[in-house]
Amino acid sequence: MDIKDLKAVNENLSSMNVFEVLNWAYSTFKHDDIKLSTSFGAEGMVLIDLLCQLFKNPRIFTIDTGRNFQETYDVWNKVLEKYKINIETYYPDQNDLSKLVTEKGPNLFYKNIEDRKECCNVRKVKPLKKALAGVDLWITGLRKEQNTNRENMEILSFNETHQVYKICPILNWSEINVWEYIRNNGVVYNKLHDKGFPTVGCMPCSRPVRPIEDKRAGRWWWEEGNKECGLHFVNGIAKPLKQTTTWNI
Repeated sequence: MDIKDLKAVNENLSSMNVFEVLNWAYSTFKHDDIKLSTSFGAEGMVLIDLLCQLFKNPRIFTIDTGRNFQETYDVWNKVLEKYKINIETYYPDQNDLSKLVTEKGPNLFYKNIEDRKECCNVRKVKPLKKALAGVDLWITGLRKEQNTNRENMEILSFNETHQVYKICPILNWSEINVWEYIRNNGVVYNKLHDKGFPTVGCMPCSRPVRPIEDKRAGRWWWEEGNKECGLHFVNGIAKPLKQTTTWNI
């Protein structure tokens, strides 16, 4: 698939609601060449529910880093029971993971930013490459409101790293929109959201946040700045981070 005028397409998509955006996606790309990625956060649960209403057997995948919360596995299992679908699951390469932990220990991510990024690369970024191999359109639950890195994102973009189009159907939704949809439609969700977790990642790298804190403050909380794991960069660039604390664990 080659979209020649991305700007014009985005102007068109920006006037659509989420149902229209998804219908555009599935009428423009082949169903088997489209995948939704989810880590079973609130946004992902909205999109799973929408796709299962609109299309038969949508392709959905997750990356199991091996460090997830039990609550994440619980909601994952609820998705399987409720929607009767398969979730394609990708794991870190065993050799990469063995080398990483053998050389740097199980808690390397607390030591410095470079080691944290290497852990994310092994556990998330490299499995994502496998998950997106042969895919034409990647659906994500990114929203502009989540992070200043995402403020200038477009609904449809082309990811050079994976050579795939990436679409964000709820990019302009607010957090209120997300939770209104979940509660109004009886969507299952990760119970950690009820315990102060706006977003949920790996267990060692996520914590609850206080009302006065930024929504992303609970992710890699020992670092400052706009924090990403490497799965989602704007124009392939992540803003530099500063580390506030050295953790010796």
